[in-house]
Amino acid sequence: MNKTIVFASTNEGKIREVKEMLEPMGYTILSLKDLNLEVTHPEDAETFEGNSKIKAEDIASKCDYPVLSDDSGLMIDALDGFPGVHSARWMEGHSYDEKNQVLIDMLKDKPNKKASYVTVITYLDKKRGIEKCFLGTNNGEIASTIDPNPINGFGYDPVFYSYDLKKTFSQATPEEKDACSHRGRAIKDVAKFLSTLED
Repeated sequence: MNKTIVFASTNEGKIREVKEMLEPMGYTILSLKDLNLEVTHPEDAETFEGNSKIKAEDIASKCDYPVLSDDSGLMIDALDGFPGVHSARWMEGHSYDEKNQVLIDMLKDKPNKKASYVTVITYLDKKRGIEKCFLGTNNGEIASTIDPNPINGFGYDPVFYSYDLKKTFSQATPEEKDACSHRGRAIKDVAKFLSTLED
């Protein structure tokens, strides 16, 4: 089978994580920037799976490679799952430091700080008629302060304390994060699935 896959993202952190996990299996991962492509269909679904499929199908219509796409977000129990599917677009134009501080402030008087990172990754190979979704989650809570000295990570990582790692994602090495993060878990399932496909 063709071992080149397009990852439908411009997020450098996500691209790095996917490459770290799939390139050792012999896959070549191309980003949208590599092919000068962009997702033009609005990501207007109400679920991670819906938005992931929108991105995969949009990019698959513009190239001849199999496509991987993900839609991820942070879901906070005390805020009824907010920001959820709006995680990337909420407070658009503001930095993640600003967004993270607003989340901390929103939870200031709430005893329940529990949260989970969720991702759905879609694999779409239109030539073979394959479309499959993979779910990954990681449970934790929102920290009371933004990590002042992050060593890794991006987005909400400086305020997400992972129960698995016993530290924020921003204090985890790439290897530690890949081993148990929401995206890491989903990509592991993608890798298992890819290994079952016959040439």
